[in-house]
Amino acid sequence: MNHRSNDDDRRSPARKAKDKKPTSARKEDKKSSPSRRHNAKTKDKSEEERRKAPSGKHAANGPVKLEEDNRPGLDRKRNAAETNERLEQEDNTRKLNEKLLEESNRANAARKQNTNTNANTNDGRTEQAKKTVLAQSHNTKTNERCEEDGRTAAVENGEDDRRAMLAGVSNSPPRRKNQSYSQQLRTNTAPHSANKRQHELRKHSLDENRVNNDSHYNSSSNPDSSDEDSFYPYSTVTGVVVESVNDHHVDHQRIDADGGGGNDDPSQPLMEFTGNGGSVGIFKAPSRAPVNPTRPPCIELRPHPLRETQVGKFIRTIISTEAQLWAGQESGVRVWNYADAYKPGVGTGGKARGSDEEAAPFHESASTPPTTCLIVDQGSKLVWSGHKDGKIRSWKMDLDFSENGFTEWFYWQAHRGPVLSMEVSSYGDIWTGSEGGSIKVWPWEAVEKSLSLPPVEKHMATLLVERSCIDLRSHVTVNGTCSVSSSDVKALLSDHVRAKVWAVGSSSFSLWDARRRELVKVFTVDGQIEVRPEEKSSEEQQSVEDEANVKLVAKSKKEKSNFLQRSRNAIMGAAGAVRRAAKGGGTSEEGKRTEAIVLASDGMIWTGSSNGTLVQWDGNGNRLHEYTHHYCGILCFCCYGSRIWIGYVNGMVQIIDLKGNLIAGWVTHNGPVIKLVIGNGCVYSLATHGGIRGWHVSSPSPVDDILRAQLSDREIMYTRLENLRILVGSWNVGQGRASHEALMSWLGSSVEDVGIVVVGLQEVEMGAGFLAMSAAKETVGLEGSSIGQWWQDHIGKALDEEHTFERVGSRQLAGLMIGIWVRKTLRSHAGDLDVSAVACGLGRAIGNKGGVGLRLRVYDRIMCFVNCHLAAHLDAVNKRNSDFDHIFRNMTFTRSSNLLNNSEADVSPAAQMPRTTNDKSPDDGKPELAEADMVIFFGDFNYRLFGISYDEARDFVSQRSFDWLRENDQLRAEMKAGRVFQGMREALVRFPPTYKFERGKPGLGGYDSGEKKRIPAWCDRVLYRDNRSNPAHECSLECPVAASIFQYEARMDVTESDHKPVRCKLNVDIARVDRSVRRQEFGKILESNESIRPYLDALRFVPETSLNTSKILLNNQDTISFIITNQNKEHSAFYQILCLGQTTISESEVTSDYRPRGSLGFPRWLEVNPAAGMIGPGHAAEVTVHHEEFHTSEEFVDGIPQSRWSEDTRDKEVILLVNTRGSCTAQPRTHRVHVRHIFSGSPPSTTAPAAQPSVEPKQNTSKKHGHGGGSHRGGQH
Repeated sequence: MNHRSNDDDRRSPARKAKDKKPTSARKEDKKSSPSRRHNAKTKDKSEEERRKAPSGKHAANGPVKLEEDNRPGLDRKRNAAETNERLEQEDNTRKLNEKLLEESNRANAARKQNTNTNANTNDGRTEQAKKTVLAQSHNTKTNERCEEDGRTAAVENGEDDRRAMLAGVSNSPPRRKNQSYSQQLRTNTAPHSANKRQHELRKHSLDENRVNNDSHYNSSSNPDSSDEDSFYPYSTVTGVVVESVNDHHVDHQRIDADGGGGNDDPSQPLMEFTGNGGSVGIFKAPSRAPVNPTRPPCIELRPHPLRETQVGKFIRTIISTEAQLWAGQESGVRVWNYADAYKPGVGTGGKARGSDEEAAPFHESASTPPTTCLIVDQGSKLVWSGHKDGKIRSWKMDLDFSENGFTEWFYWQAHRGPVLSMEVSSYGDIWTGSEGGSIKVWPWEAVEKSLSLPPVEKHMATLLVERSCIDLRSHVTVNGTCSVSSSDVKALLSDHVRAKVWAVGSSSFSLWDARRRELVKVFTVDGQIEVRPEEKSSEEQQSVEDEANVKLVAKSKKEKSNFLQRSRNAIMGAAGAVRRAAKGGGTSEEGKRTEAIVLASDGMIWTGSSNGTLVQWDGNGNRLHEYTHHYCGILCFCCYGSRIWIGYVNGMVQIIDLKGNLIAGWVTHNGPVIKLVIGNGCVYSLATHGGIRGWHVSSPSPVDDILRAQLSDREIMYTRLENLRILVGSWNVGQGRASHEALMSWLGSSVEDVGIVVVGLQEVEMGAGFLAMSAAKETVGLEGSSIGQWWQDHIGKALDEEHTFERVGSRQLAGLMIGIWVRKTLRSHAGDLDVSAVACGLGRAIGNKGGVGLRLRVYDRIMCFVNCHLAAHLDAVNKRNSDFDHIFRNMTFTRSSNLLNNSEADVSPAAQMPRTTNDKSPDDGKPELAEADMVIFFGDFNYRLFGISYDEARDFVSQRSFDWLRENDQLRAEMKAGRVFQGMREALVRFPPTYKFERGKPGLGGYDSGEKKRIPAWCDRVLYRDNRSNPAHECSLECPVAASIFQYEARMDVTESDHKPVRCKLNVDIARVDRSVRRQEFGKILESNESIRPYLDALRFVPETSLNTSKILLNNQDTISFIITNQNKEHSAFYQILCLGQTTISESEVTSDYRPRGSLGFPRWLEVNPAAGMIGPGHAAEVTVHHEEFHTSEEFVDGIPQSRWSEDTRDKEVILLVNTRGSCTAQPRTHRVHVRHIFSGSPPSTTAPAAQPSVEPKQNTSKKHGHGGGSHRGGQH
């Protein structure tokens, strides 16, 4: 490896000009000037003596600095002489390089011994070195008018030795090597090295007329020649961390021969500086893997689609049949056949569209109003859907799905408002809930008649159902007072065990008899009974009326209250709301709001609230137990066998047993889980963004480990690599506005190869009045301003927003603004934009300081961009560090109110609430920025230069000595100490300080020269963190985002502000998963892997059960029981009783066809209790079958309208299906029981054997068969 002296990288402009002379010119100089060569030798000796003099003396006297000779004749002669010298010394190159290496090692040793102990100059640069530079700069000014020949001779004599050493070094860059190298870069400056360089430093003018707008600070093509960046001119690193005591560098590029930044080759990345502290805690890069190790493998039926592609088509709910998964979306319904679940993603009719290219094959219906709820009717082979327009539609399961979209069978108008919930009762009736507490029942007899009509009579079918409606709310309203709550009916639950229906409001429940459609009671979420209709007397009703009248009078008086008092109350109420929001929560009543309800396999009812509380109830509405396993809102339930699955607002799913004990939990989606259903041996979860994943019912289990290992081994088959470039721009505009030319210079000139542009502005608007108004807007959810909009429009114009880029979103907090633009060709792969803002001003409430952030999904990877404006002033280092920490920990992303088409699946408000500290469990301490694959911080960080004066800083800038300035950089020092921006990277700064300038004054001469004379500083910066814990890691699914910086510069020609705009271009490699291919591999493993087969076979196990009878005869009002016995001594059995159908018995006793009711419900004359439950090992359950006379009022019997209060006197027979399952059994084992009702009055009989085993009494206890004891948890009617 070749090495060059530091001194050579500090050649004066005159020396550089001489090096560029032609060889012939330098030869002519030697031939024509023998006396000059003699004088040069003499002066060379005196110069050598001066170099050997003590540093103090040398600094005091200083070498004589001469201006370069610009005469053309002399230039040609000198060039020829220098070329001749280099040709003569080419064979000494190797020796000279070795000598340089030794000199470098000695310099390093000297620096270690002479490290400065001053705290403000901790990087080792001595005050003596600074004095040397200043003295040298002063002597340069003094000697500017020396004679031309004398200057030339002094330069030649003074540099003759070094020129001889470097004459043999080639100017051409070395040939690129396949391997890369890393070298430790020097971080400390020793005194003797400063003395050695002082004679070659020059004073450059800071006048604006001497600075070219296209100079090297404006363009990355000609970076400055800083000593630190060129210490090892031929070393290069492609992803190796180089650590030293005081500094960390990542050299991603080949440094050119002159010690520049390597930007002569724009394909090579820049060197980077890495902050300490990024390997632990919240600042550590998140771990990634081909298959997530923290959760079971899943089948991605529909991968996470981009939100922007789902406008008008968001999926709101899902439901499962035996062979299909149905989804209700904003434009209709969608169907997946489980048989196609592992096939390649082809979308609708083989034509995939927005974000569904990788989804399993599906079919869509014709367009309808948004679907709000779905239920399955296995009896009639229909799926019922409720819609936002208040209509209910029916869909046949066995349709021949067409490419153009299938249509509904028929529909009717159910409510004026949206149908919020829907359920089929134990007797086949359809119950629906809507806004304002509206509950309606649609009798099965009317529905059955409508379904029997031909398609041409759909209008008549609609009228039949609509006229059969039973409005339950009107039935419990007396004298204008209703017994049930007027809150929206967000959920309905059919309790098949006891033939009841639960209606769920926000803070109360109403319990109904499913057979009689009568109100049982109303009670609160705390279990307090509010209404018992049978106990309410006429006197109580009158008192209610009187109370209502009193309230009306009081209201009329209250309306006349003082206007100022009402205003004060409103303001105080708003202030209280703001305080509650600041504390991360609302009232206690809001936390108790019920969000979900489920019937467990043992007959218990479970509800979940918005604060994460689980409550267990018995079938009569008595509150039993309360549990809390997670501190986020519960949105949905699913029960299967002995397990209850719970979906939370933060994307987590937990599994508990029937006693409330936690079994397992994992994060299923990066959004709220709004629905869980059972189907095809999986539990399918739906997130608000529309993604659907299937989890095996036995998870977590050994099958998960096998699948994870097998899928990881096939990583190469589904890995796809992508590449893009991101341009990040930051500018403190100082309340000004920019010209189009300035914006083009800053952004428009560097976007040719860029896919994403992120722009951050500071001080867009300031002033006490504006800041106060901005804070007030934030409390009510308003954001942005007219000036902020002006900036977005003009930046968009500079980026050719109309044709090339698309504005995705923005966020403004007072004077801070951030916006993002995505190239239109990349738009289909970038979306899900969320925004955030964190104030760091007065009391962490005012937005004059703080951060605004954007979060974007790009190729299914999360990228976060944060624009910051940190605390000002030189001595506020700790405050700036604290501001960064506050922003990093508290930035919580939500959807912006300013985004176009900003909508998503309508879910509970709990799912829309931003996550606060109260929503986090003790183990969930990671901020959202810590979970991102890439984080970019940029803005006016306000870190200054310390331990240096105004004049010294300007002198260093004039000398392009940015390496010495970097050693005084507060941000660099704090990052080295691991106190801020832990683990983040920044390209080495090679442009002049960007603060503070006089407006309108171009060039470096524009630095602040007023009374305050603020020291120039690099206030405006760009830093990033990707997935790499080690820069040596290549882009893969283990390290899916790997970035490097290719451009980092300031636009010094822009003069509209006291700050210069900065831009940084990053090259980003992204590894993503082809979900369609991985889903196919998932299916192949399940089908072919022999290690999995035994576990799958075990899931088909059903405990052996038996019934003591298969036929039952009932007379009027008779009650007969039969026994279900679990013969297995180790496992529990779960049973459910359905009605396959009903038929009438003629006089010849020839039965007709059995007609099923809705959802295989029971006929109204039959009561089965309990119709579902759990039987312990070796236990038996008693089920009673009771005949109950039922008179209909203007209803239907077999489709025939009956007269008022008529009675059906025909004999009837039903077939009961007793389905038994194991804990995780997909297919049940079925027993049949024939139940016949004899209306003639003949004595009932049963075929049950004379000697029956001991059975369970009608309490919640059971007896073990042949023994005593045991328990049965099915409730009684």
